[in-house]
Amino acid sequence: MNKPKSGILILIILFMTAFASGIALVNTSKDEEQITLRLPHSLDPEHVVHKSLLHFKQQVETLSNNQINIQIYTNGQLGSERDQIELLQVGSLAMTKVSISSMEAFVPEMQVFNLPYVFRDKTHYWKTLESELGAELLDAPIDVGLKGLAYFDAGSRSFYTCNRVVQHPDDLSGLKIRTMKSQSAVKMTSAMGASATPISFGELYTALQQGVVDGAENNAITLYKSRHYEICKNYTLDEHNSIPDIIIISQLVWQGLTPQQQSWINQAMQSAVEYQKAQWKKDTELALAALKAAGVNIITPDKAPFMQRVSAFKSSFNGTAVGDLLERIEKL
Repeated sequence: MNKPKSGILILIILFMTAFASGIALVNTSKDEEQITLRLPHSLDPEHVVHKSLLHFKQQVETLSNNQINIQIYTNGQLGSERDQIELLQVGSLAMTKVSISSMEAFVPEMQVFNLPYVFRDKTHYWKTLESELGAELLDAPIDVGLKGLAYFDAGSRSFYTCNRVVQHPDDLSGLKIRTMKSQSAVKMTSAMGASATPISFGELYTALQQGVVDGAENNAITLYKSRHYEICKNYTLDEHNSIPDIIIISQLVWQGLTPQQQSWINQAMQSAVEYQKAQWKKDTELALAALKAAGVNIITPDKAPFMQRVSAFKSSFNGTAVGDLLERIEKL
């Protein structure tokens, strides 16, 4: 179920409570009401994304003179990313941070960000996200009861393996590689020559340890913080994906805010984006240094063979809405 049902929406609006809804009103006077917005995510309190959301919280509370309070929940306390998105749709949560991969099932256009080698470099990445096209895709979730507020950097995803060194796509042949539960991720990994194996991230350490999979793929920060490097000692910087995170808010909650409150949230979020962008770069460099110090073999391969291996997969989108978006990105 991607679109919320109107009957459910009416019940939610009528019976909102302080915890069962995404927005809690503390005062009855509209001019003075204090609002608490609940914002869960799946990362730990030391992660750069959580620190950036704390920055957002501090900014919005300062701008609003504490009229708006942001209550943040870490470590997936309020469910998986898909659970959180569905709770936003019916107004039971106010906001969340999810990977755009999690949005693919709700907004098909978002699939363009899940394709391999979409961006030439980091400059092209941010030029796209900050362009008119980026703004269009932030607005795309409105049809399913959501509103995009901003993008966060989530780095580039690369393969890490436990035993075999991967310097060329041929080296992936026969390896079971954990992927996200995304059709795009599965098809891309299969195109590379590996056996794509979708597994919940929370189960991945054990799966690597027990040999259920031979490796996985993610950014350097996640590889380090998850401690997967204790098992997988090879990290191949093929950088096949650069999938941003997205901050979304429930349309029900957004429409219940005044224009001034919406302005405070937008202003605070833009400040958080700049903070997160700088902090992500710094933490990525620290993570790579820590991985090297831990004995991880960092491989910098020729990316051309990897790009060639997925070219047919990307071409399969020609003539589709996603393919048209990909063409627009390539022209930026």
